[in-house]
Amino acid sequence: MPMTLDEFVTRARAALKDNPGIEGRIMVCDLVGEALKDADFVATHINDATPERQVLYEDPELGFTVLAHAYRDAKTSGPHDHGPSWAIYGQAAGETVMTDWECLARPTETTPGQAKRIKDYAMKPGDAYLYEPGILHSPRRDGPTRLLRIEGINMDRVKRLPYAPVDAAA
Repeated sequence: MPMTLDEFVTRARAALKDNPGIEGRIMVCDLVGEALKDADFVATHINDATPERQVLYEDPELGFTVLAHAYRDAKTSGPHDHGPSWAIYGQAAGETVMTDWECLARPTETTPGQAKRIKDYAMKPGDAYLYEPGILHSPRRDGPTRLLRIEGINMDRVKRLPYAPVDAAA
């Protein structure tokens, strides 16, 4: 039987409420991977009508937010974290090349932070990764992609400061 959004949210909510901290987030990351293997779930919630960022659910008590993303063209983001939040990226279709970064300096209101590239890896359909608060990463999409993403809090309401890549040899 296909997973519904209500079932997904109920299970994510229970994992986060019953297992505060990283344990619950790992459980939600596993749940994202499970949902991505459900073709009906993906077709229903991350389809041709999905915009680049669509909030599917925001939990009124715990604050976590379930999002669908559909990118029609190539798109690259610079190194970033999610401020005080964690994030789970789940690849539904296409491929995302994710880069992990080492934070050399945190940003201020007047100066971008500095980040050094650690590694690149490809996220393929069914893959899900958890990024804890403060962990720097950057996605690159060379063509159409679709993602299921969970934020610990809705990042629409969080001001984030930029990071600049720094050459490792500098």
